[in-house]
Amino acid sequence: MKPVKGRNAALAFFFGGLLPVIAFTVIEEKYGVVAGLVAGMVFGVGEILYEFLRERKVTPMTWMGNGLLLGLGALSLISNEGLWFKLQPSLMEGIFALLMWGSCLMKKPFLVFIASQQGHELPDKVKGKLKGVTWRTGVFFAAHSALAVWAALDWSTTNWALLKGVGLTLSFILYLLLEVFYLRRSLAKMEE
Repeated sequence: MKPVKGRNAALAFFFGGLLPVIAFTVIEEKYGVVAGLVAGMVFGVGEILYEFLRERKVTPMTWMGNGLLLGLGALSLISNEGLWFKLQPSLMEGIFALLMWGSCLMKKPFLVFIASQQGHELPDKVKGKLKGVTWRTGVFFAAHSALAVWAALDWSTTNWALLKGVGLTLSFILYLLLEVFYLRRSLAKMEE
């Protein structure tokens, strides 16, 4: 049984770029920045190749995440410090924030668009609520992006990697649970 496309996108979002981060962190701690960068970049290329061999195509998310990782990794190699490589998560999250806000400003909220792509016809009140969720998701990513910049600049590599992997995943799950709770209450009040 082939996995559902939406599930693959969610997995790519949460775990995309995680192996290069782990490789960078472990190798950098034992062998230095240059070895860590090379290891992280090799794993980035490996993710692209693995996805291509498995799916016969590479998703835009994988290209964007790993392309950014490779470009920033190259900058880090030139400067001989890992800062540029560490900025990749914050740049990705900043791009997501801009995507969410831009879609709202263009009057095509991302979450409404995704629902319509799945063949769902939504009532106007639900579209309005999803526009709010889209905007707030942009706020979440912008705040997390700022935190990721701070982590890249001031935190240890291990703590930075924990924020990239576990921190983003857990905080996003918590955020989504709060959104679901808020939406359910809001929609219930509208029906009263």
